[in-house]
Amino acid sequence: MARRAGSADLPLHGGRVPAWLGQRMARLGAVIAEAIVIEYGRDEFLRRLAHPFWFQSFGAVMGMDWHSSGITTSVLGAL
Repeated sequence: MARRAGSADLPLHGGRVPAWLGQRMARLGAVIAEAIVIEYGRDEFLRRLAHPFWFQSFGAVMGMDWHSSGITTSVLGAL
């Protein structure tokens, strides 16, 4: 994964992810995580989770399209 420098504006939003979206994120996240672990290993999956731009993209792919601070809680809760 290429290293890039920069910043992202992640505003703080309140509220909750709707139940239907949380369930979708959990199912989709599990399949994606399993595929990465099978193909590249657990350490690589953890390395990717630690990369902020990859994590943001992962959350968007899982369905969390709000560009805000809530993505961390939502993605990790879904996983």
